[in-house]
Amino acid sequence: MTEQGYQRPKRRIDSLVGIARRAPVALHLRYQQRTDPIGYARRIGVRLGDRCRLIGVSGSTFGSEPYLIRLGDHVVVAAEVRFVTHDGAVWVLRDDHPEADVVAPIIVGSNVFIGLGALIMPGVTIGDDVVIGARALVNRDVPAGSVVAGVPARVVGSCADFRARTLAASVGTGRLPEQEKHRRLQELFEHS
Repeated sequence: MTEQGYQRPKRRIDSLVGIARRAPVALHLRYQQRTDPIGYARRIGVRLGDRCRLIGVSGSTFGSEPYLIRLGDHVVVAAEVRFVTHDGAVWVLRDDHPEADVVAPIIVGSNVFIGLGALIMPGVTIGDDVVIGARALVNRDVPAGSVVAGVPARVVGSCADFRARTLAASVGTGRLPEQEKHRRLQELFEHS
């Protein structure tokens, strides 16, 4: 209070005005994450090739430097995957070294599947024809033609072996209409 009366808390109101101005943009980005994840990724700077599929994209999928991420052609990124292009642990150095920052790009080749909840760390390059298992922690380069899994991720096989095992186990319903697929799967697994 001043002698003239109530004085508004300028800082708080300015902050609220800023939030109100940013809210429509933030809402549109969240809407785009769900309805057009490829468009969203491109809008924030991720470089994507052709025929990519992004499932369950969120504001944290591509981290704070999305413009340092490049995905090749025919890449699937499952839900809950995170691309981390910086090392946040430099925080402990910031009092003595405020300029410290460890940042590196992430490059993903073509024909790659990144499983549910995988974490891709800064500076990693993933080769072509790769499968990354669910919840894998990828903290080093992944050679082309390999399957990796684990924490930290290790090569557990080749893409050729994966192809042979997967085709041998396939029930052949991949291109069926949903109702026909449902019927066929019920028939196959009726006594399971």
